[in-house]
Amino acid sequence: MAENVFDTLAERGYLAQVTHEDEVRALLAKPGVTFYIGFDPTADSLHVGHFIQMMVMAHLQRAGHRPIVLLGCGTSMIGDPSGRSDLRQVLTLETILENSKRFREQMKILLDFDADKALMVNNADWLLSLNYVDFLRDIGAHFSVNRMLAAECYKQRMEKGLTFLEFNYMLMQAYDFLVLYREYGCQMQLGGDDQWSNILAGVDLVRRKEQGEAYGMTFKLLATSTGAKMGKTAQGALWLDAEKTTPFEFYQYWRNVDRRAG
Repeated sequence: MAENVFDTLAERGYLAQVTHEDEVRALLAKPGVTFYIGFDPTADSLHVGHFIQMMVMAHLQRAGHRPIVLLGCGTSMIGDPSGRSDLRQVLTLETILENSKRFREQMKILLDFDADKALMVNNADWLLSLNYVDFLRDIGAHFSVNRMLAAECYKQRMEKGLTFLEFNYMLMQAYDFLVLYREYGCQMQLGGDDQWSNILAGVDLVRRKEQGEAYGMTFKLLATSTGAKMGKTAQGALWLDAEKTTPFEFYQYWRNVDRRAG
């Protein structure tokens, strides 16, 4: 009997948190589950932290499940406050779209997109055309401000200031999950552990709006040699683009990194 891919991910140390663990394990025991991970194209290359998530997607795809790569060209217009101590730089739509083209090519390193074995969609297709008042009435009514402010991604920003622009990010990410559930039968949202609050919001929204089975799973974050989260804009990020991080620099990082960090 083939090993459950959930156990494979757990044994290899990927997993951080899982909603409804027993149900998720049972769900992944049989092929055919559609799941997604979102990637906001706020830089012109993916980094090795994203590569970890790509590896998870590849494991799941090889077990017969279908990945959706969600390009966050819409959410990139806002900027995710998760793991941030400051406001993200606001990018133009043209820059975001150009970055997304580079993401597409790098995703093909590990994922097979032939015959819809994996999908790549763009949340700008539904977010940029939203009517704000309708969105607030339909989606915002299901969110408690008290619960949102208790979320780690917002709580750590309260002292330095959290803009209303960023406060909308959780609603938009949750709405992404709802759209993908409706359009593609997507049942799971995956991401780095800093996305836990946003993923919980999406799971809750799908269950409230559709009474559907929706689940979330997060993975341990890859850290820099100083122990900080490895992000696209963080100093020391290891880019997948060889022109941004040379093969020599890539090798030297892993040779010299403090293995106690992270």
